[in-house]
Amino acid sequence: MKKQKFYVTEDKWLILVHALNDFRNKRIAEGKCIDTVNDTLFAVMNAKTKRVRIAG
Repeated sequence: MKKQKFYVTEDKWLILVHALNDFRNKRIAEGKCIDTVNDTLFAVMNAKTKRVRIAG
């Protein structure tokens, strides 16, 4: 699988983490496999940060 990079603000990052965690909890309640969700959540939470200057 090809890795893709994208940049999000801190607010959007927080929403992404919460959404993945909610999805993970839903999968656990359904008794389904959560390996991919765990891997994705781990990758998002440990992603490198990049500071970007905003002109203005």
